[in-house]
Amino acid sequence: MQPLENNLKIIEQSPFARIARWVLKSSNVAMVLGKTIHLSGVSKENFLRDTPWVAHELCHVRQFQEHGYLRFLWLYFVESLRVGYYNNKYEVEARLAGTKQTHLVRTQSKNPPAAQV
Repeated sequence: MQPLENNLKIIEQSPFARIARWVLKSSNVAMVLGKTIHLSGVSKENFLRDTPWVAHELCHVRQFQEHGYLRFLWLYFVESLRVGYYNNKYEVEARLAGTKQTHLVRTQSKNPPAAQV
């Protein structure tokens, strides 16, 4: 498996993300298709500043890598039909990745690395 950073793309003002934004009734959306993060309602610069959100979307990139493009789309779709978007196990895993990143950022800001002499 290749590292997540290889060939990762970010597309601003994506029509796919605009549709997701409309469906989710959200002011901004990031969504992943394969190795591409699609954005709507948020700039690439602002998205990249939000490390928990980036961690969430990178988790979806990894899920695509693990399962394969079409298989993951199918699994995600079936899971959403079965339990809904919020309880979809792939969304739960991605939210957890974002939460872990939030905790890591908070921990690092409270305990900065000691200066080396």
